[in-house]
Amino acid sequence: MPDQRALRVAIVGSGPSGFFAADALFRADDTVRVDMFERLPVPFGLLRHGVAPDQLKIKSVSKAFERIAERHHFGFFGNVSIGESVTIDELRKFYDAIILATGATQPRQLGIPGEELPGCHTSMEFVGWYNGHPEFSGAEFDLSHERAVVIGNGNVALDVARVLIKGAEGLGHTDISSRAMAALARSKVREVQIIGRRGPVQARFTINELKELLKLPDCQPYISPEDRLLNASSEAELEHPDGGLLRRTHEVLMACEDQLKEDRHKRIQLRFHLSPVRLEGAGCVERLILERNILRGEPGRQEVEGTGEETVVPTGLVISCVGYYGKPLPGVPFDEARGIVPNHQGRVLDEQRLPVPGLYAVGWIRHSARGIIGDTKADSSATVRALLEDAPLLPPCPVPDDDGVTRMLKERGVSEVAFDDWSRLDMEELSRGKAAGKVREKFTHIPDMLHFLRESASQAAVAGS
Repeated sequence: MPDQRALRVAIVGSGPSGFFAADALFRADDTVRVDMFERLPVPFGLLRHGVAPDQLKIKSVSKAFERIAERHHFGFFGNVSIGESVTIDELRKFYDAIILATGATQPRQLGIPGEELPGCHTSMEFVGWYNGHPEFSGAEFDLSHERAVVIGNGNVALDVARVLIKGAEGLGHTDISSRAMAALARSKVREVQIIGRRGPVQARFTINELKELLKLPDCQPYISPEDRLLNASSEAELEHPDGGLLRRTHEVLMACEDQLKEDRHKRIQLRFHLSPVRLEGAGCVERLILERNILRGEPGRQEVEGTGEETVVPTGLVISCVGYYGKPLPGVPFDEARGIVPNHQGRVLDEQRLPVPGLYAVGWIRHSARGIIGDTKADSSATVRALLEDAPLLPPCPVPDDDGVTRMLKERGVSEVAFDDWSRLDMEELSRGKAAGKVREKFTHIPDMLHFLRESASQAAVAGS
């Protein structure tokens, strides 16, 4: 940068990738000014609204994010929607660089007939529901059926299955939303089938998630003998010299039982080499039709080929866990086919594939939805390195004013939520949770959050007068 003042960076999105980017900036230069923008009044993104309620160790990462937010040069602008409350071009007036950390906020569809029937849902809806996301907290799920089907072979599929099987009794101490807990208390689901297009070697479960599956009380994790069979290419993938982690994961997966037992009250069956082809029912989902697959090709490059053989699974609840993709932001280049912001090493690219000065991307909006939260740290650090390399050549923002954005939002009537405001919400949630015997009781409606903040601020003003 041509002048000697501190670098000013805006981060759009307050999930793990956004906070890891802020941390990388502060570690590189403790004078940098970082302001984080979040469309919800509450921070932490998938850590709050995506991680399953019983994953308390993973959720504890928020403590590290809170320490980052305590930095003197950090600002939080919650309840501020980019493109509505303020535009990217307007932010450019106040910041030298902008990092997009908006994640993947749209679910991929199955693309099969009958997907629109009541009873078929995306994991985004179901996960948002049990985690109290304001957009999904009021969703309805029919849990009156004994069998549910989860489509997908990643960790989200395991989370969904585990929540359905654990129910209210196994999750009552967590931060699950009270509405979801009440519905799960009435649930009649006793069996969950997890469906994968490929084989067990190609499944994208992680070891820790699989171990959680094996520890479920009164539940039999089951893989049939036929679903354990591997073709030559899959065996070669396991035997590859670099396949140590794959082999260990496969060993844990194969620890699932191979014979059905009658003494277990609940069951999770993992089924492989099956693709959903249609959903059927009179006004709602009643059955899922699957096609048997085979894998063809060289190790590491196998493709799915349908055999035409179909099988029917009676069910009234289907949850698809087949991935997510990003949502375009006004004024920002977007790759519709891949669902990401086009970029090279985190530098956002325009239609001519040239870097857009001062615009960067991290996390799932950079490279699509994959990996776990821990993977995000290295990704964010790499983008920050690119930003800092560019910093001497970036055109300085025209208005380096710490209060400029706040004044603009106030003039527009936007109810900005600062990090101190979130801390009050946090304390209230923890207090309500303690009273209910839970980790926390979340606010699940934005108007309730803003009402609480107004009331608590008013009470504090009266007490201080």
